[in-house]
Amino acid sequence: MAVIGVGHLGRHHARILRAIPEVELTSVVDIDGVRAQEIAAQYGAAAQTDWRAVIGSVDAVTIAAPTEAHASLAAAFLDQGVHVLVEKPMTTTTAEADRLLQLADAKGVVLAVGHTERFNPAVAHVKPLLAAPRFIEVHRLGTFPDRSLDIDVVFDLMIHDLDLLLDIVGGEVAAIEAVGVPVLTPRVDIANVRLRFENGCIANLTASRISRDRVRKIRFFQEDAYVSVDYAAQEVEVYRLVARAGQMPAIEGGKVSIVHEEPLKRELDDFVGAIRDRRAPLVTGAQGRAALALAERVVERMEMTR
Repeated sequence: MAVIGVGHLGRHHARILRAIPEVELTSVVDIDGVRAQEIAAQYGAAAQTDWRAVIGSVDAVTIAAPTEAHASLAAAFLDQGVHVLVEKPMTTTTAEADRLLQLADAKGVVLAVGHTERFNPAVAHVKPLLAAPRFIEVHRLGTFPDRSLDIDVVFDLMIHDLDLLLDIVGGEVAAIEAVGVPVLTPRVDIANVRLRFENGCIANLTASRISRDRVRKIRFFQEDAYVSVDYAAQEVEVYRLVARAGQMPAIEGGKVSIVHEEPLKRELDDFVGAIRDRRAPLVTGAQGRAALALAERVVERMEMTR
């Protein structure tokens, strides 16, 4: 395997892949030669500044380059029969995503998309507990970054939660209300979105990359139950209304014990397992495309309100 792009996130791809017994990390690629050399030396791989140098010598790649390069890089590897995990957002447009899906299908290779929150142990724990939630509240707030400024906050941060909502709620999004504000960059830095699904579920999402505090939480409200997830702390709280004969119902529950694990490690293990077992990954290319399409709809609605 090789990692294409070893900046903020890609270097962690290299670290984790180096430790997976089934994987031989042969190369890391970055247009910054110094960075490529640094990461390569750290994890016992060859350093490359041109991705073409690894074509023909790898079975699979992970792509953690800037978003604008995702489509061309992924297409080049898929076309050569190489399995690909591409970081979110999958591509810059759904048209580009469609081409990747077609290539992966034609070549019979795995195409996975890096929506890491699906691999969060806290999220994995609560999914079986959720039964037709009626209202969902999401806050994903972060401090101003030194990365991903080529895309707005919807594609950078909120898309994690859009993907998760599509997976958990299911069905189509019937209506969208959205507002976004560019504060420190020419692109939207803070956004609030209200989604109404066809089944009646309402989701309210706020994403910001200009906050003082870091907050990554999602809360589910359903009949007789409240479920709260702190993505970052990997903490879960569950409360239920319990009937008591001859008495008022009682609220029972509290914090649930979760075995912590790095979501990115679980994601890369799943990608390797999908290749080995010839199965679909947990987050398929089609699901990555669906999250991207919803993000595009959100941004379009946002632009209509400006």
